[in-house]
Amino acid sequence: MATTNKNLSDYDKATIPNAKDFRFGIVVSEWNESITEGLYEGAVKALLENGVSEENIIRWDVPGSFELTYGCKRMQQTQKVDAVIAIGSVIQGETKHFDFVCSATAQGIKDLNVQSNVPVIFCVLTDNTMQQAIDRSGGKHGNKGTEAAIAAIKMAALRKNS
Repeated sequence: MATTNKNLSDYDKATIPNAKDFRFGIVVSEWNESITEGLYEGAVKALLENGVSEENIIRWDVPGSFELTYGCKRMQQTQKVDAVIAIGSVIQGETKHFDFVCSATAQGIKDLNVQSNVPVIFCVLTDNTMQQAIDRSGGKHGNKGTEAAIAAIKMAALRKNS
């Protein structure tokens, strides 16, 4: 398990680029809202801790994780952002629906990264149980939203400096 012995909220602040001049978009799935809100809160907290002002964080909501790709694409096209964070949560059920949603969402976000100059960070939990999702959205394993925000800052800096 990737999160065993790792806290997703831990990072070395000394290694994070200055983010005060960056703008970030965050597209949040409304499905599994208790999980996605925790991820969003972790992302925003990390952005603010690293110098991003509240007015430079734009939030859009979409119905589910499958819709994240379109929401992120529109964010890239219409907002002057340096990176976008896609936040979602898909929890295994009794059907193959889980597999299709997870695969399409991951592929869609990958495609946006290939096709655009604005990076999109994949912050979509794909867990077997609700407890696993809770543990990774502010629970015992920390917050994947924090990790995604740090990745967004690093990718925004790469975009600006390359």
